[in-house]
Amino acid sequence: MRRITAMLLTFVLPALVAAEVTHEKQPFNVDNLLAMQRILEWQVSPNSRWIAFTVCTTDLDADKGRTDIWVVGTDGEGLRRLTTHPEADGGACWLPDNRTLLFLSTRSGSSQVWRLSIDGGEAQQVTNEPLEVSNLIVSRGGRRIAYTMEVFPGASPRETKERLDALNSRKASGVLYDRIFVRHWDTWKDGRRSHLFVRLLADDPRAPAVDVMKEMDADTPSKPFGGVEEITFTPDDAGVVFTARKTAMESISTNFDLYYAPVDASAAPRSLTEANPAWDTHPVFSPDGRTLAYLAMTRPGYESDQLRLVVMDWPEGRPRVLTEEWDRSVSDFCFSADGRTIFATADNLGQKSLFQIDIQYAMVRSVVAEGSVQSLAAAANRVVFGMSNLQSPVELFSIRPDGGDMRSITSINADSVAGTITGDYEQFTFNGWNKESVHCYVVKPAVFDPNEKYPVVLLIHGGPQGSFGNSFHYRWNPQIYAGAGYACVMVDFHGSTGYGQAFCDSIRDDWGGKPLVDLQRGLAAALARYPWMDANRVGALGASYGGYMANLIAGRWPDRFRCLVNHCGTLDDRMSYFDTDELWFPEWDQMGTPWDNPGSYEKHNPINHIGLWRTPMLVIHGGKDFRVPVTQGLGTFNALQRRGIASQLLYFPDEGHWVVKPHNCMLWHETVLNWLDKWLKN
Repeated sequence: MRRITAMLLTFVLPALVAAEVTHEKQPFNVDNLLAMQRILEWQVSPNSRWIAFTVCTTDLDADKGRTDIWVVGTDGEGLRRLTTHPEADGGACWLPDNRTLLFLSTRSGSSQVWRLSIDGGEAQQVTNEPLEVSNLIVSRGGRRIAYTMEVFPGASPRETKERLDALNSRKASGVLYDRIFVRHWDTWKDGRRSHLFVRLLADDPRAPAVDVMKEMDADTPSKPFGGVEEITFTPDDAGVVFTARKTAMESISTNFDLYYAPVDASAAPRSLTEANPAWDTHPVFSPDGRTLAYLAMTRPGYESDQLRLVVMDWPEGRPRVLTEEWDRSVSDFCFSADGRTIFATADNLGQKSLFQIDIQYAMVRSVVAEGSVQSLAAAANRVVFGMSNLQSPVELFSIRPDGGDMRSITSINADSVAGTITGDYEQFTFNGWNKESVHCYVVKPAVFDPNEKYPVVLLIHGGPQGSFGNSFHYRWNPQIYAGAGYACVMVDFHGSTGYGQAFCDSIRDDWGGKPLVDLQRGLAAALARYPWMDANRVGALGASYGGYMANLIAGRWPDRFRCLVNHCGTLDDRMSYFDTDELWFPEWDQMGTPWDNPGSYEKHNPINHIGLWRTPMLVIHGGKDFRVPVTQGLGTFNALQRRGIASQLLYFPDEGHWVVKPHNCMLWHETVLNWLDKWLKN
């Protein structure tokens, strides 16, 4: 239940007049969503002329996404697709010659490192490891590469492969554990760790790489959300800096540290941030190599604490927090080409904005305020970034450091976007809990007539420390409902990110208090503000914390909604502690364990209000969801059925906390829309 997260581009999406275009276009639907090509990652060449990026395209026949590498000039010219192999290609990194890419591909039967010239020719295999390779990076000088593999601590990749083969050949299937994690998010643990390996690029593909973490019982990058942003070479190519959590009980700790290790593993990894008991991550060196910047929290055990930007002289300087006085949490950042400025993104009043931070004076200035900005990279005198909004998926842009002359680099989804009708949107504020200002987005039905009345869906975001912001989402996209004729209301209730740390912190020990009040007042404000919303036909739906809230609404607000949709929501807060994985999460938000502080687990517990349930509910759950295990969904469905309440259960045995397989995604949306139509339209 966490950080599940997401500028109106008037030059990309002109206003649509539905009455004039209905005969040419169709309202946005799940087929349009799956048809969108997703730009996943990108890297600027050393000479700032080119961008290599990965594009994911849905392959319905294979029921998965397929990825390929594309290249485009930073001026937007020369767009072309470089790989067409049916297997997955991605994670491209530039070599110093500005013409050669290293990338990860499964074309050999497993994920390995390959080399390709952007001028053409066949790809050449660089590694031939016995295990899958992930998280590729290249040193500044281009002599070395680093990547991760899943190994048993102390064992080589080949020894790990042999051990796995032996385990798979056993007739007995039992697995013995002596500590937690036993399982995490969607994976059962087997003792392997993601370790960082370094090798000379010129080495024979069969030569062994060096495990710089060989004896560490820890992972880099962090699981399951960490990536290459948590790993970097030092400027002299002699070492690596990486993020890892080294602790006896991972399930109660958020103490990730930055470690330094020499590339030859001649010394054990050394913690650079041992003095901080909370999260340290995202190491980035300045262009001149004299400064290391990274992100750090200060409160241990709290995964939604403010991520502050820290800089230190390399290698022996003292850390200096740049953003202590700035009430935002940094998501991503990069240095400017001259090293004097850092550009950073942060959730900001329902947007993910781009900011400029002066390193010397720690002054913060907004560069791009609206939209959802992500993955920054310096390119000479410009900054390259991806950006989406509620009507357009991610495309690449660049801008001058002063915020002027923003240019579009890619428009690979322009035809797809232009071929659909999407709902216009706007943001407003209202007086929420304790009359404090709360933000809300409203998305109009795609085909809209202000003289008509439309059914309403209240979308409740997860986290709870998250946001339904101005971004294009591939799972909970409000345009799906707008395309089906619904008005969407999305409240960023207390606990949401981007409104200051105190606002985010305010729901500790109050999951069902302030957020529920905000949802009640936000829906009322929207219905009063927009006369075309039908107050008599309203449904609510959410996932994770949003699913918990659907269960709570069923008992605490039972007469407002005609129907509810609960995806992977908690039914019993107390039992949820015992069957989840990351125990630091409930221990922080509920201020202790169920045996030390039982009152916190009971005062907003949905299970205590089942006797008041009467709203029809669709329950959805995945069998591989170990954050909110499927028993919570089954218990919800049992209660609904036993009480004689109209209900359905949609179960995905092969999905975790999210539904990601294309055909499952289609079934999910079909089932949800049928449920909403049944109660709100028929």
